[in-house]
Amino acid sequence: MNPIEPGAHIHGTDPFATPEQARSPIRRFRGRLASPVTLWTAPGPAGFTVSSTLVVDGDPGRLIGILDDESELWEAVSAAGRFAVAPLGPAHRQLADRFAGLMPAPGGLFRGGEWTQTPFGPVPADAGAWAGCRLDGAREFGWGLLVEATIERVEIVGEVPPLVHYRGRYLAD
Repeated sequence: MNPIEPGAHIHGTDPFATPEQARSPIRRFRGRLASPVTLWTAPGPAGFTVSSTLVVDGDPGRLIGILDDESELWEAVSAAGRFAVAPLGPAHRQLADRFAGLMPAPGGLFRGGEWTQTPFGPVPADAGAWAGCRLDGAREFGWGLLVEATIERVEIVGEVPPLVHYRGRYLAD
């Protein structure tokens, strides 16, 4: 009798990922910094999950982030000159993965779920907050594009704990 049962084995890790010791030291260091998970959207609509977002207080407030210059989001942001940023919560894990291209999106990224339409781009209706931003400029930065913006509008809807990305996964609630 064959002791091996038929079926697939599900790995707890990505079997195709580059082993940690073979990754660049900079990438390994970056992985040890906890990052908030945000959803950036723009009229079109287009959207992408972004964990490299920084909000700077001031008058006016500013926002910076790193985007892929070849992404549909960057095309939409640069065409519209504006975009929305919503911090995501633990209930948004699948949404974050869908917009990061890690999950299928049958019918499109914005299919499913409820969305609030804003002049800056759609935001998840259950997001606790969002900011509407005006694009000020962008420049190459490492392997990405450093995007600088002025925050023109902030909506605080409710209290949603943050979804945090750390070492390639989301932290547990």
